[in-house]
Amino acid sequence: MKTTDYTDKKDSEKTKDLLQGFLNYITLEKGLSKNTQISYTRDLKFYFRYLKRKNIDLFSVTHQNITDYLWSRKQKGIKANTLFRFLESIKHFHRFLYAEGYTKNDPTIYLTSPKIIRKLPVTLTAAEVEKLLEQPNPLKPYGLRDKAMLELLYACGLRVSEIINLNLENINLDVGYIRCFGKGSKERIIPLGRYASEAVGEYLNRVRLKPRYDTGQDSALFLDKLGDRFSRVGFWKMIKKYARKAGINKNITPHTLRHSFATHLLERGADLRAIQEMLGHADISTTQIYTHLDREHLKELHKKYHPRG
Repeated sequence: MKTTDYTDKKDSEKTKDLLQGFLNYITLEKGLSKNTQISYTRDLKFYFRYLKRKNIDLFSVTHQNITDYLWSRKQKGIKANTLFRFLESIKHFHRFLYAEGYTKNDPTIYLTSPKIIRKLPVTLTAAEVEKLLEQPNPLKPYGLRDKAMLELLYACGLRVSEIINLNLENINLDVGYIRCFGKGSKERIIPLGRYASEAVGEYLNRVRLKPRYDTGQDSALFLDKLGDRFSRVGFWKMIKKYARKAGINKNITPHTLRHSFATHLLERGADLRAIQEMLGHADISTTQIYTHLDREHLKELHKKYHPRG
């Protein structure tokens, strides 16, 4: 990962070493994902540039300096969610500097994060999910693959990165479970369900026998037409295509099926802790967004069926 050009030439080597040390720290000790590394590096790039413009020494940063920086970003129209991420990046970096003895104090210790207004995620009804899952043509080889991927995504509530990174050894149809690795490479075991097991079994027995080309992807569960591991972009295009065919007018992404998975489980009485475990959420507060969705669902039912709704 490139870390140059963040400060002037005099300090660039020192800053580069510190940033690389920080990246090693959050990867090895905190177990944060590659995507988080990229986000933190990008955020810190803007932060370092601000310090340079203001002639503020990295090792002498104060609480007020960081507050001023975040205010300057807010003045440029940066939304609360992004400001929250900026602050998290800066907090982690200064905690690293303090823990490693580069500074005598942590200027972020009393900083509070901006309040985030969480939007309720888009979900599909059970009927809409059924329509979507009916779209792949099982008479075509890649229809079987697409059917298996969609069934698996909905049955297990996977992230798109998790489903495309599945390998053959991660799935056990006899036992009915998959083993996947989520954010920070955290492992979790998720039950498949009958429909997903049957769809994946059909795909494995009739389509995914051997890659057409030697691409070094022999272990990948889902392959594209060239024998490469199926891509994130390919999956995004595929789900958009089937949503159009199903006549679903919502703004659907691969994450929509993950949200629908959690919402439908909650509507049918599943325990929130169990849903948290299956989704791979580190904090139960992340899973609690689906309780808001469930209340909205109840509100709609009341409005529709109550005599005075």
